Amino acid sequence: MEQISPTRMTLLQKRGQLQLASKGVDLLKKKRDALVGEFFALVHETLDARKKLESAAKDAYFALFLAKAFDGPEAVDALALGMPVLSDVEAEVENVWGTKVPRLNVEWPEGSAASPIATGGQTLKAQEAFRRFAQALVEVANTETRLRRIGEEIKKTTRRVNALEQVVIPGVLHQMRFIKLVLEQREREDTFRLKRIKAKSEKEEKQAATA
Repeated sequence: MEQISPTRMTLLQKRGQLQLASKGVDLLKKKRDALVGEFFALVHETLDARKKLESAAKDAYFALFLAKAFDGPEAVDALALGMPVLSDVEAEVENVWGTKVPRLNVEWPEGSAASPIATGGQTLKAQEAFRRFAQALVEVANTETRLRRIGEEIKKTTRRVNALEQVVIPGVLHQMRFIKLVLEQREREDTFRLKRIKAKSEKEEKQAATA
């Protein structure tokens, strides 16, 4: 146990620490409960996003197969080379119960990168299918990042609650008991000393009266 001064002032300080730690436990538990609720809601959202991604991937690669078969690999490659680079991509940070969660915002270009007259119909369909695939991929990245960050924060918050409940609060209570025992012992010693002084004084007074 750390060296502490067993005084009434120290006891008051320890009571303040105990109240602060107890309040911290309550706040952290409320935060953890809210995060757990958010986590389980995100689990369903993440699973749905994964299913959409798998479906979009199958559609995209099947559309690519058809495009190469009907329009030719050269037409597909030409359209792919002409695709514009995404420039409107922003990463913002959301605050979820004190947890910083990054999120990608993408502004997808509308329409085709080539003229419908010069490009085969299957190739254009493949282009649109891969656009949906890319959108689904970004959504999965956002939901899974959010899920992972919240899961990490739940673990961190749980560790803090355990540290307060199992280490800090018991330690403060132990120190308070020690201080109380010392103060009670001092009080008993002071009372006994005062009684001895009083008895000695009374004895001296009697001796003086009979002298």
